[in-house]
Amino acid sequence: MQLALLTPQFAPNLFDLASMLKADRIVFTDVEKWSRKGRTHRAEILGEQGKQWINLPILSEDRKKAIKDVRLDHSQRWFDPLWNAIAHNYKEATWFDYFEDELLADLKYAEECEYLLEFNLYFFDRMCRYLEIELHYELGSKVEGYSTYPDEFAANIGADVVFLEHESKNYQRPSRQYEIALTDKQHPIYPQCYDGFEKGCSVLDLLLNVGPECFKLLDQLTEPTPQ
Repeated sequence: MQLALLTPQFAPNLFDLASMLKADRIVFTDVEKWSRKGRTHRAEILGEQGKQWINLPILSEDRKKAIKDVRLDHSQRWFDPLWNAIAHNYKEATWFDYFEDELLADLKYAEECEYLLEFNLYFFDRMCRYLEIELHYELGSKVEGYSTYPDEFAANIGADVVFLEHESKNYQRPSRQYEIALTDKQHPIYPQCYDGFEKGCSVLDLLLNVGPECFKLLDQLTEPTPQ
């Protein structure tokens, strides 16, 4: 059994999406400590100067709490800068006009959420809908046998393969059973708004550039990993 063990992100990149698509079981580590280096509160988009982060604000007093207990900081004026970054960088993207209104409404839903996790799960489900994929995930806090140590947790649930978050060594515990679901060499290349190609952007980049043709790229993510 293959396990994808990831933090709950609102817009994962294709490396982490590949882990979820290949796994037999997906568990979001909502009981682990929130990390500013993680991707629960941020995602990478592409601009003229390269990749940049868009961020959701976190209450400073919650930064040492478990992900599930972290609250959004609505005292900050964060929404306009976040949306303007997306709109400015993707205004020429092929499918921006098509998704603009729904995406704007989905992101604004964060203003109604007290907790980061609530918004992340909502927005992630919406992204799956746009991408026309079905992913069934569980929260670590609800899984019997969950352990903060990946190898121990894998043994508890009978997983022989573990996919961890891409480049997560600074905020996710290592696993001796860790395998790579998608390599740099395998990363699908698709048309972006700017010259060249940047790997590792969030699925927002894929959606706004490729639109309904995303399924052709997503099929590549499930191809077997070369040994």
